[in-house]
Amino acid sequence: MDKDLLSIQQVRDVVKKSKEAQKEYSKYNQVSIDKIVLSIVEEVSKYSSDLAKKAVDETGFGLWEDKIIKNDFASKGLYEYIKNMKTVGVINAEKDLMEIGVPMGVIAGIIPSTNPTSTTIYKSILALKSGNGIVISPHPNAKNCILDTVKIINKQLNKLGVPEGLIGVIDIPTLASTQELMKHKDIAVILATGGEAMVKAAYTSGNPAIGVGPGNGPAFIEKSADIKMAVKRILDSKTFDNGVICASEQSIIVEKESEKEVVKELEKQRAYFLNREQSDKLKQFIMRSNGTMNPLIVGKSVKQISKLANITVPEGARVIISREETVGKDNPYSREKLAPILAFYVENNWEDACNRVIEILNNEGVGHTMCIHSENRDIIKEFALRKPASRILVNTPGALGGVGATTMLAPAFTLGCGAVGGSSTSDNITPLNLINIRRVAWGNKELEEIRDNETKTIEEDGTVELEAIISKVVKELLNK
Repeated sequence: MDKDLLSIQQVRDVVKKSKEAQKEYSKYNQVSIDKIVLSIVEEVSKYSSDLAKKAVDETGFGLWEDKIIKNDFASKGLYEYIKNMKTVGVINAEKDLMEIGVPMGVIAGIIPSTNPTSTTIYKSILALKSGNGIVISPHPNAKNCILDTVKIINKQLNKLGVPEGLIGVIDIPTLASTQELMKHKDIAVILATGGEAMVKAAYTSGNPAIGVGPGNGPAFIEKSADIKMAVKRILDSKTFDNGVICASEQSIIVEKESEKEVVKELEKQRAYFLNREQSDKLKQFIMRSNGTMNPLIVGKSVKQISKLANITVPEGARVIISREETVGKDNPYSREKLAPILAFYVENNWEDACNRVIEILNNEGVGHTMCIHSENRDIIKEFALRKPASRILVNTPGALGGVGATTMLAPAFTLGCGAVGGSSTSDNITPLNLINIRRVAWGNKELEEIRDNETKTIEEDGTVELEAIISKVVKELLNK
């Protein structure tokens, strides 16, 4: 039988089963749900290393050592943040207002190949904590490690007596199956993490969606910054899992007066500046002819990338940097590069740097993330007021700060870009984004009270106006 037809039928079967299981699961109280979530966290944490290695072996993206950290962060790190969060039943009660958390139903979880196991863990725990079911749609290039992750979770859920099928997965992933899943009438909300086309498809599916498109975070090193630490944080971020986290830095912007010091520090910490010929060679490999990122560079080391582009890079170089002066769709250095590659811009002052940051974000990644390294709170404030980014990270690595590992942001592998970025929210997505809140509100005044208050306000306003007129007349008479 046709693979697409098989995959479409599987979607229908898996969604149906998840919906039936979720009807039962929606009856669980907060205490029961919290025990289940803890049990899943403890179980999946045992396999962090194994799943990390499987992800790298299958996709060829990133570093398994760093994927262990991401798996643990998606389980234990997330749990610490949500463990006391009220999500079902009465979640807030005041004298005249009660709020009740209501699960949405079945979630469609679209999983990318860049962070396959960690995102599967994260979205599954979000669904369980919020009383929802979820159907996982794996990226075809990461299918096996995603299926293995779901198997571990489901095996533990079965031991706990949770209704079978609550967490479903499509093991025949096709474009047709993903489209069928997103458009299915029984999908309550779509959690879409992936490319721009995937996110757009989620928002045009006819179902509610929370989608995250590409990042393209610029990092401004302002002259008051601790330059040594700023460079350290940027390189730590850009080399973490070989740069596959979408919140990682994509360009560095500096002021002319601090350029030499920043360049010296970057080279000291083993960043390599390409010459123009090398930049032009590498440029051919960053983007494909259709304008999308070349998967051959994604999550690869500097050594692998330089071999691909046939350029000579010093042994031990951690990051490749290209000096740039332009921003545009035709300049791949000014776009998202999920690899240890950075653009480098020099501006006359912080105001020009501010404009360059806006230009970079508007070119790609608007609404996502940016970084600023500075000790000048006035300039930081100015950046926060003007920049079209949902996460403005100060003195921290972008990749880890954006997901909440080194900041006070909520731990998340789905980062909303807000309306400016075509997203329905600017939040780091938590279980609270996956519940409806039913509000019970008691009356606290009668119509007569509203009318009386309105009349009183009009009379008071009239008195004030009359007093102002009398005062004005008296002043004019005195002047005469």
